Amino acid sequence: MISDNNFVKDDSINHPKHYNKGIETTDYICSWDMDFCEGNVIKYVTRYKYKHGVEDLKKAKWYLEKLIKEQ
Repeated sequence: MISDNNFVKDDSINHPKHYNKGIETTDYICSWDMDFCEGNVIKYVTRYKYKHGVEDLKKAKWYLEKLIKEQ
């Protein structure tokens, strides 16, 4: 988002920094037609260094284990 003084501001609603490192995480998930659980694995692994650390990795693991059980 551009502010009045032409500096880029963090847009924590539409484009949070922890989801925008090259390609936005949601764009990547959609480009691969991932379902909810698949997308959450990617989301939590992608952001863990920038948001909730090991807690996010545990969430990713939970969704990954759910996907494995469903196969």
